[in-house]
Amino acid sequence: MVRFTPCVLAAAAMLTTAEAFAPAATTQRSLTSVSSRNIVTSSNSPTILSDMLTQTELPAKLYFPKDKEAAKYLGGVKIGSRKLTVITGASSGLGLNCAACLAKTGRHFVVMAVRDVEKGKRVAKEFGMPEGSYVVMKLELGSLQSVRDFVSNLKAFKSIRPVDNLICNAAVYKPTDPEPAWTDDGFEQSMGINHFGHFLLTNLMVDDMAKAKGARMCIVGSITGNTNTVGGGLVYPQADLGKLQGFESGAREPISMADGKPFFGAKAYKDSKVCNMMTVSELHRRYHDSTGIAFSSMYPGCIADTPLFREKRPWFRKAFPWFMKYVTGGYVGMEEAGERLAQVVDDPECTKSD
Repeated sequence: MVRFTPCVLAAAAMLTTAEAFAPAATTQRSLTSVSSRNIVTSSNSPTILSDMLTQTELPAKLYFPKDKEAAKYLGGVKIGSRKLTVITGASSGLGLNCAACLAKTGRHFVVMAVRDVEKGKRVAKEFGMPEGSYVVMKLELGSLQSVRDFVSNLKAFKSIRPVDNLICNAAVYKPTDPEPAWTDDGFEQSMGINHFGHFLLTNLMVDDMAKAKGARMCIVGSITGNTNTVGGGLVYPQADLGKLQGFESGAREPISMADGKPFFGAKAYKDSKVCNMMTVSELHRRYHDSTGIAFSSMYPGCIADTPLFREKRPWFRKAFPWFMKYVTGGYVGMEEAGERLAQVVDDPECTKSD
């Protein structure tokens, strides 16, 4: 089994000195970052800049300077006494259903962190999310600069009020792509968006969330990343990070896989989910006792008609839901899955961190 530490080392290279959420003066943490092949240890905050981020300037692909959203202000008035909950990938599928569920409880003010702001506004209305229960903000996880801009805008919106809950839900799945697609920072998109983008986001928000009472952070996992399950162990290919040879080599184009092997789209997604779940375990180990944040990962069930399968062939998108409903009995509807995910940050009993 792969140890977590190398995975953290590679992802720690995504961090930045742009401390959109400045760490508390009394907080002392230790993170190790990777610069080329040299390992450097620092004992300051989790937002340490690695030289790796300044070595290469790549052309913008997913996020352009003109895409930077103007900051919103006076969010504290809108939020009121409700919990402030951030959800990535909240404009469709699981994230949207979760956002709608939480907004309708009246207990949460939801920040919908999405790629397409106009689409987010439109679907929020279509789903009947009460006016004044949410705000839609730009977040492109395929750009580390966009992650930093989002956190900065979120800080401006909420002012001194801390974030209560963070749900890292957004993901891409490219099983049919013969060649890898790349993020703006040169990472294969499945790993770059699903893992590295969220890794940076969680690290930028830990200190702020530590100020909230009963804060919770959840990263959506998947049984496909667990070889002890049918979906992860019997369905080819299996997730396998190897010895993280790809990460050790920088994880940038043309290196597309964590284990350094040739690109395999379906495996890239599974590998990213392994990294997500390992990240939660390490966040708990490092920060739960000192911050009180409850860290968790959850799998809402097999949402066979999720938009995540939009890259699959048409026959699969028709047959798979039928198979899961009438053969395995493992089918979970989108609305129910959204309710399950919402429960992780709303149910008083879901406070365990592990």
